[in-house]
Amino acid sequence: MKNKVSSLVKKNRVSDSKSYEELSPLLKETVKDLIKNIDNGQKDIIKRFENSVEKVCKSHNVNQHDLYCYFEKEIKEQLGVK
Repeated sequence: MKNKVSSLVKKNRVSDSKSYEELSPLLKETVKDLIKNIDNGQKDIIKRFENSVEKVCKSHNVNQHDLYCYFEKEIKEQLGVK
């Protein structure tokens, strides 16, 4: 069975995280769209992620740096790193 990013996000309940809850409504929508875009792309997850970040940030008029900062914070939270 092929794992999709959206399935992993649902399983790990990223949307219930403190990092996610601190986001503005616009950034929350951007994250949701990013996850959808990653599921519908090329085989290389890194390229899918980078291409999706660029696409959704442009679509939502969001700074890419803000989105990357969120994911860095989210990853640290999920790993229990401070």
